[in-house]
Parts: sequence; C-alpha cells; structure tokens
Amino acid sequence: MEQQTFENATVVKQTGSLYRLTFLPGWDPFTAVLSGRLRLKGSKLTNPITVGDKVSGHWEPGSQKQQKKAVITEIHPRKNYLIRKSTNLSRQAHIIAANLDWAYVILSATEPQTPFQFIDRFLVTCQAYNVPATLVINKTDELAWAEGYDSLADHVKNVYVRAGYRVLEVSAKTKDGIDTFAEELKGKISLLSGISGVGKSTLANALDPSLRLKTAPISRAHLTGKHTTTFYEMHPLRTGGFLIDSPGIKGFGLLDMTREEISHYFPEIFALSPGCRFNGCLHAEEPGCAVRDAVEKGTIPEERYDSYLKLLEDPDGGKYRT
Repeated sequence: MEQQTFENATVVKQTGSLYRLTFLPGWDPFTAVLSGRLRLKGSKLTNPITVGDKVSGHWEPGSQKQQKKAVITEIHPRKNYLIRKSTNLSRQAHIIAANLDWAYVILSATEPQTPFQFIDRFLVTCQAYNVPATLVINKTDELAWAEGYDSLADHVKNVYVRAGYRVLEVSAKTKDGIDTFAEELKGKISLLSGISGVGKSTLANALDPSLRLKTAPISRAHLTGKHTTTFYEMHPLRTGGFLIDSPGIKGFGLLDMTREEISHYFPEIFALSPGCRFNGCLHAEEPGCAVRDAVEKGTIPEERYDSYLKLLEDPDGGKYRT
C-alpha cells in the first residue's frame, strides 16, 4: 500500500513529544510526532521544531487517516525565527517561534515592570533574526489610579520611539486601543511575548473573546505574574490572522552573537557608528566615540546604552533573570 504523505502543514502547538498541525485556512488540526532522524538532528535544541514551522511528513503505517496520526519527517526552510539560550544549565537553545510576520513585546503600564535589559535583549534578537517588532504597553486603564506610573510609562515610550520603534498603548480591560491593534494583526502570524503578569493572555482574549485563554491576577505581595500559559500555541483570530500566545519568560540569553555584532542590532547606535574615530569601535571606552558623545548629549537614552554595555559584558545572558 502506498504511503500517504502530507505537505506544508503548520505547527500550531507542542506539548511534550506531540505536535498539533494544521493546513491553516480551514484550521482542522491533527496530531503528529517527530521522526527519530529529526529528533537526533535537533539534539542541540530543546525543541527542534517550533510553533510556526512549516513541515511535511506521512501518515503512520496502519493508522486511519481519520485519526489524524502523523509523523513529521521534514522541516521546511524558515524565513525567520526567534531563539534564546535555554534557561536551564545546559548549553542548549530554545526556538521560540518561526515564520513570524511580527513580534510584540507586551509591557505593563503599572506592575509588573519589565526591566529595560529584558526589553532590549528581546529587540536585539528580533533585529538579529529579521523579525519586525513593536512594543505594546498594556493596562493603561490602571494609570488613572496608580500614582507615579503615568510618567514612567511615558518615559518607556519616549525611550523606544527615539530608538525607532513603534509603541502601542492599550487596555485589555477597557478595550482602549484594542480595535486598532486587532486591525494591525489581520492577515499576519504574530507573537505576543513578555514577562509573566503583563497581561498577554488577557490581551489575546480582548482581541478575540472566543479564545477564552486562561488568565490569573498578579501577586499583590510580590507584584509578579503567575504562569497561566505553559507552552507556545498559535490561535486563529476571528478578525483574521493568527496569534501565538507564549509563557512568561524569565530570562533572555542571546545566542551566536559576537561583541562586535551587538551594536548592529541597536538601530540608533549603529546609525552613529560611522562617526566614530576608530573602525570597529565598541562604544565602550574608546576615544572619539560618536555614540558616547550622543549619550552625553542625551540623544541616545542612558537606559539603552546601559543595556548595550551589559550585553557587551555578558552577551549570553546566563546570569540574567527578571
């Protein structure tokens, strides 16, 4: 009997050794496992296949197609992906998602606050792996009663707008800005990422109430979030497009990046580099550095420059946790 095959399926979820695949437009997901050859090939990764990957394979011998049991035998070339160093002590890497049209790093206007260094590590990775990125400040409704946070939110927005990034302001609770955000997601595969407690799943539910993703309030004792999403999963949006919800990330270690390359992924630093006295200037202690001059003049925010220097000191982020 001739083996039945499938082509160009999209990975929408992984739980343990099982994957959920779909051909997208009609959705209709089915379960698949990874072939032994691909498991061995991806031994340096915690996950050789990730959400957003395009894959091909065949139906398991002896199974009925109606049961939708399949074996993945091929991963198609990726147009882009996001990757970080695994948070355990191994030297493995973890692929966050692949074939993205856009990535959104979600921040809270109040608590929990996301460290600038976390934001910048995420944005640097997006720059390095060709994923367009936007910042989204959620919980703007809380600024009405949370004293002192309005100026902090404005400062965060100012830092990243000056760096060349777009910053959206929304409230999943009051729905302010949600329609505009939903319109932006149409026809795209988009990732929501950020630390726990910033409201990623709540925001996803506001964008499409039919998703009904599990949510939880932040801990008022520690002002931190609780993990409600434990794996990456793609969801179809009824307004069009596909959204990848993600677990809260505790650390974001960079991979395969030399000290000399890091400045390339800070757009405002890279733009000034030709003005430095020395070729290959690291913008740390060298004389005649156009970047350091810009920091002293306030053209480049100190927060961004501080993140850059910390990446020079510890690019893999092994010691960094939020």
